[in-house]
Amino acid sequence: MAKDIDNPCVSTCKLSGDLCVSCGRSKDDIRQWKRMKRPEKMAAVQRATLRLKALKKGK
Repeated sequence: MAKDIDNPCVSTCKLSGDLCVSCGRSKDDIRQWKRMKRPEKMAAVQRATLRLKALKKGK
């Protein structure tokens, strides 16, 4: 198991309200990323993945 969780940022920020539609993270997740512990990062990545899937289905 990897020790670090990769940041899901794709360096193409496109905010729509409170959500980055490029990586799927909320503004809070983006702001708090460096302070998050591993389990929090894993949860944030999982939420981001689900959001991106939902956005793609909505297109």
